Amino acid sequence: MSLEQENFVDVIRQIPAVPSILDVVCRATGMGFAAVARVTNDRWIACEVLDNIDFGLKPGGELRIETTICNEIRDSRDAVVIDHVAEDAAFCGHHTPAMYGFQSYISMPIILADGSFFGTLCAIDPRPMKLNTPETVGMFKLFAELIAVHIDARSKMLSSQQNLADEREKREASQDELALAQNELMDERTASELREQFIAVLGHDLRNPLAAISGGTSLLLRRTEDEKSKTILLMMTASVQRMSGLIENVMDFARGRLGGGLTLTKENKSPETIIATVIDEISSAWPNRKIERIFDLDHSFDGDHARLGQLLSNLLGNAITHGAEDQPIRVKAATSEQGFTLSVSNGGAQIPRETLERLFQPFQRGEGRSSLQGLGLGLFIASEIARAHGGTLEVMSDDTETRFTLNVLGDGSSH
Repeated sequence: MSLEQENFVDVIRQIPAVPSILDVVCRATGMGFAAVARVTNDRWIACEVLDNIDFGLKPGGELRIETTICNEIRDSRDAVVIDHVAEDAAFCGHHTPAMYGFQSYISMPIILADGSFFGTLCAIDPRPMKLNTPETVGMFKLFAELIAVHIDARSKMLSSQQNLADEREKREASQDELALAQNELMDERTASELREQFIAVLGHDLRNPLAAISGGTSLLLRRTEDEKSKTILLMMTASVQRMSGLIENVMDFARGRLGGGLTLTKENKSPETIIATVIDEISSAWPNRKIERIFDLDHSFDGDHARLGQLLSNLLGNAITHGAEDQPIRVKAATSEQGFTLSVSNGGAQIPRETLERLFQPFQRGEGRSSLQGLGLGLFIASEIARAHGGTLEVMSDDTETRFTLNVLGDGSSH
């Protein structure tokens, strides 16, 4: 079985990173529709889609190839970036924007290792958007390369499986030989390259421009007196904070799943400073939400305090997303000779039992407000941080309160 014989929709949907990539693309650009498309000489097939504007295209759906700009990209292999169709000399009279009703468009070719053209990573929106920047174009290019790496890995796996099937027809393979062949499919060097490439995309090429945006909004907040401008800047600050947390969570998830795991850098000191700092940062980004704090932190705690701050930030983000806006969020923290406890509670609707059972699994999201939804990694990363400290993270939810509680016995050493 070769890649050409496979259903391309299934191939792309079997890559766990693709939904996350489309989510990051839409969040970073403000675009309402993003897709990975397979483009051939006579077909345009949507393999995976994130549709927040009711464009109406689902995975497996097709557009007539001659009505798409991707048809031209297949021949030129050059990215197409349009900030505003109406003001773009090359595309203001083009039939595709008029047919599908978009004003902003970006499409990056996906080129496989053998030089063949697979398709495109593209996004559209009926509103004009600022897309033609080095940061946005670079992000699309890196994500397109990452998708190509996954497709090539899938192709190699299918080819190896075909070779194994052929060998089985020629002779009876021993169990040891079969195990060896399967191990060879998981080549350590390939896994290492995937890990480093994926983490580099998120760790450098996305965090650097995000830091620049954060610094710019902080500077403007200090200089402006206009209340409307302040409101907009505070909204931007909250978005930057959520994007930063999303990037950190995806990086930690990549390390854990692709190798390396969570690392701890321990210090024996009171956790009060990091807890107070995280609460202050969240409060500044969400000034309309009340966060109460109850501390009993007279003892020191030997743990990774930066990771504990990340855990608290994820729990507070979850409380803001899903908690009742008219009720306070409560943070309780205590240290003792027995260990360290931290809880975050909020009012609101009870979490359904079926949701509770999978709450700490990756890519699981509750029914919160869609504009605040993340990738579903925050609680998973929080539970991994708890486990790395030899502790537990538990949840209790009823009609009056939802409470997450971290318990670490002893000094935070991993069991």
